[in-house]
Parts: sequence; C-alpha cells; structure tokens
Amino acid sequence: MIEFIKGTIDYITPEYIVICNNDIGYMIYTPNPFIFHKEQHTTIYTYQHVREDILALYGFQNREERLLFTKLLNVTGIGPKGGLAILATGDASQVVRAIENEDEKFLTKFPGVGKKTARQMILDLKGKLTDIASVPEQLEAQEQHSPETMTEAVEALKVLGYKEKEIIKIIPSIEEGLTTEQVVKQALQKLLK
Repeated sequence: MIEFIKGTIDYITPEYIVICNNDIGYMIYTPNPFIFHKEQHTTIYTYQHVREDILALYGFQNREERLLFTKLLNVTGIGPKGGLAILATGDASQVVRAIENEDEKFLTKFPGVGKKTARQMILDLKGKLTDIASVPEQLEAQEQHSPETMTEAVEALKVLGYKEKEIIKIIPSIEEGLTTEQVVKQALQKLLK
C-alpha cells in the first residue's frame, strides 16, 4: 500500500491528476482535481483500489478525507466513483454530520445515492466516524472566470455524475472571479441544496 506521494503536479483533468515523483508520473483519481495546480509541489494521501480488472490510485488532501473514503467503500452500493462524488464537496464534516443526524434527504442529493443507499450509509457508519475531523479548506488565489475555467468545472461535475441540465441551472448563481476549484466547490454546495 502506498501511504502518500510527494511530488509536483504535472497534469490535471476533470477525473484525475498526474503527480511526478522521481521521474515517474502517478495517475491519481481525486474528488476535485482542480484543487491542485500545475507545477504545485504537494503531498497526496493515497488509497490503492484493486479488483480483478482494475488497479487504481485514489488521492486525498489529508488522512481524514482518505479514511472517510475507505469507510464509504465498505457501504453496499457505494464504489470508488460514488465515494469521490460524496467527497467532492470538500467538506467531509458535512457528510459525517448528515450520517450522524440520519439526514437521508441530504445524502440522497449525491449522484448515485438513493434512499436505500443513504439508509445503508447511516446504518453502517453512524457512530463510527468520530475519528474524522473536518477537512480544512485551502484558500486559493482569485482569478476571473474564463471559458476554460467554466468548461473544466462543468466537466469535473459531469465526471462526478451530475447531469448537464442540473449544472446549467446553477451556473448563473456562481460568483465571479473564482478558480476552477472554487467554482466546482460552490457548484457542489448549490447542487446539494
């Protein structure tokens, strides 16, 4: 198991990032790839997912976020893609609070999470998430919205399972001057309301 990778971000897509460490590029799926910036030196905490037909690395900003991801994977009906979509809001404490308060309505707002899966999350995880602290948000430099920023944000939201018509509805309410990461976070917050 790879605990973490320290390196420089080489490439960013709506689904994954590539981090370069000792001349090796690691493709790592992350909840919101746009929290990272090209040429940024960072540490990614990883989870290696192995199945008979796939070997993939999933990456997170801290150990708490990774721990929540691994606990979500143990819930019937939630796979890696669903786990990433749940963590993409950037606020693990909000998810933990919803599980502890048995807030099915909040949990069913995530793509691919219906009432049955939300109930299963509550049954499986309630009372078992006390070791997960809130995930600190990183403050990023402001920039004006560019067509590239909005395109990247929309693609990232689609990868997480949201439909284009849902995304288009909330785009006008997104603040101006945000980075791609901030646009995705704000869009996710609005999609969860």
